[in-house]
Amino acid sequence: MQLWVGLGNPGAQYALNRHNVGFMAVDAIAEVHGFDPWKRAFQGWAAQGRIGSTRLLLLKPATFMNESGRAIGEAARFYKLTVADLTVFHDELDLAPFKVKVKTGGGAAGHNGLRSTDQHMGQDYRRVRLGIGHPGHKDRVNGHVLGNYAKAEMDPLADLLGAVAAEAPWLAAGDDARFMNEVALRLQG
Repeated sequence: MQLWVGLGNPGAQYALNRHNVGFMAVDAIAEVHGFDPWKRAFQGWAAQGRIGSTRLLLLKPATFMNESGRAIGEAARFYKLTVADLTVFHDELDLAPFKVKVKTGGGAAGHNGLRSTDQHMGQDYRRVRLGIGHPGHKDRVNGHVLGNYAKAEMDPLADLLGAVAAEAPWLAAGDDARFMNEVALRLQG
């Protein structure tokens, strides 16, 4: 089994924040791949399903971003999963909007959800970095991250989420390079 976690903040007021693109990504994966309905579990919402032959637990922590690792750690312990079984989908300031990169390990780069995950799981998990772009000055980062996607960004956002969900079988199979390539090809169209 693999544990795929979308990072975000619970509550309707945060639903369209750039910081919540991780939640949006796992929602899209659950919908496209016919996962079971979301249920309250592990201090968040969890949905089980399969992509190909891989069993997956999708998780959206309800602990708020700064405490995401508590929910992730609880789910990992329950299923006896290791850091190698974990994939985290999160917003990434250092990537252009609607770009996707996958990497394993690394630092938190100021992302409180990653910092919390690191504290509970270590750093050697796979990260699906979903670009939100940088607002240009560090004083504007908080407003940018916690700001909603603009109306003009809704179509590119939907395309991004659709591409991530459609190409998720490559992630499940462990072929990160193919996943990134196929997502990029879809987004060129």
